[in-house]
Amino acid sequence: MTLTGTALGEVTSVLFGGVPAPFTVASATQITATAPAGAAGGIQVTVSGPGGTSGGLTYTRVEPPGI
Repeated sequence: MTLTGTALGEVTSVLFGGVPAPFTVASATQITATAPAGAAGGIQVTVSGPGGTSGGLTYTRVEPPGI
C-alpha cells in the first residue's frame, strides 16, 4: 500500500496492528509498505521515525474471493 504524509523520509518502522511490515521510502512524502498476512477486518497502521509515532489509521483487510 502507499502511505502519504509529511516527514516520511526518515521512517524507521511501519506496523500493521503491531506487526512490523517491510517498507520502502519513495520520498519525503511517500512510502510503500506490504501488509503482513492476517485475518479480515480493520487494523491500525502506524508509522514511526525520529519525530515519534503517528496516531494510526485503520487499514481494512478483506477476505480473498472464494472459488
